[in-house]
Amino acid sequence: MKFIHEPNRIYGVDENGKVLAEITFPRTEPGVYTIDHTIVDSSLQGQGVAGKLVQAAVDDIRSNGGEVRATCSYAVKWLEKHE
Repeated sequence: MKFIHEPNRIYGVDENGKVLAEITFPRTEPGVYTIDHTIVDSSLQGQGVAGKLVQAAVDDIRSNGGEVRATCSYAVKWLEKHE
């Protein structure tokens, strides 16, 4: 799945434009972005899509010199394993 990058959001859609996967990471303090939402459609579960979303968000945040935080339970667990 190809991800679409927007400020503070990365998502993937199907051929009809339906959002199948999404992660959001608003700026919560100067220079700090908090991953607060990660969803993956049930049709994609078990394919590593959520992990790829978190990695893409972390890469985007860090490439802009930001600090990564998370309140989304999936992202919290992912960051504990990958930091």
